[in-house]
Amino acid sequence: MKMPKKIELANLPTRIDHLDRFSEELGVDIWIKRDDQTGSEISGNKVRKLEFAVKEAIDSGCDYLITCGGIQSNHARATAAVAARLGMGSRLVLRGTERQVAEGNLFLDKMLGATVRFITPEEYSSSRVEIMQEEADKLSVEGHKAYILPEGASNGIGSFGYINAFNEILEQEERMGIEFDAIVATVGSGGTFSGLLYGNEINGNRKDIIGFNIAGTAEGFREIVMGLLEEIGEMTGAGSKLEPGDIKIIDGYPGLGYALSRKEEIDFIRHFSMTEGIILDPVYTGKAMYGLYSEIKNGNLKNYKNILFIHTGGLFGWTEEARSLI
Repeated sequence: MKMPKKIELANLPTRIDHLDRFSEELGVDIWIKRDDQTGSEISGNKVRKLEFAVKEAIDSGCDYLITCGGIQSNHARATAAVAARLGMGSRLVLRGTERQVAEGNLFLDKMLGATVRFITPEEYSSSRVEIMQEEADKLSVEGHKAYILPEGASNGIGSFGYINAFNEILEQEERMGIEFDAIVATVGSGGTFSGLLYGNEINGNRKDIIGFNIAGTAEGFREIVMGLLEEIGEMTGAGSKLEPGDIKIIDGYPGLGYALSRKEEIDFIRHFSMTEGIILDPVYTGKAMYGLYSEIKNGNLKNYKNILFIHTGGLFGWTEEARSLI
């Protein structure tokens, strides 16, 4: 299989820990891969994708990175941090308004020197790609060359970050003398999940890759994942034989919607934090772990003995709105 080149940005490999008390509570062995510890400013899963995408940007002669996301986008913050580290410029197209408090990821975006363009939810939904191209065109007039990253860096090249992560997991399994029969991840834009799924397929592994969508619907994300798998397969030259029925995404846990929290979710995150001393975030991992917890409690995942949960970061996403529910 052909793997594109990458640059070294993240602290890898990330450790895998057993969740002792949480496992005892649920009656199944739950492990956690600490991709929240890939770095500080670049913490979380996004930097694994950026290692491949930004390498492509540099090789293409680009000196600016442009991307998009919600007002508290972890990906946008990681992109701004990577750009600053590499001496590049960054422009972020964010769904929100200038009136919003510069806290969490938005605060860090500004600290890292990113130029932010705020757009309405309607503009974001219908024309964010065109708006990012407008920003790239402006930079071109100024003598710069920009590289446009999609939401979450979830495209073919970005997904290689989690093909690489899957290979890392296989190596850790061998060293630890354990085999995971399921890997669980949040599905927010599709790239992390697609990379894990493709890594599982290309290695001929029999693990179940299970996703919990934290926005949208499972059906909608299956379409996105199928498109990403096709793109990845073309890049590797190995293709993919996976079909929509092979994509295990468990619906029912977006709650009130993207970045909106219910008290029951926050209460669960606090319970988990007090049990294991690990902080989940309210946007991604909190909802996904709540989904995993609920599904196990309901007897729907009883065939699994060793489950690995990918902690994709998001600590900076604890805004005042989420904190007020504690």
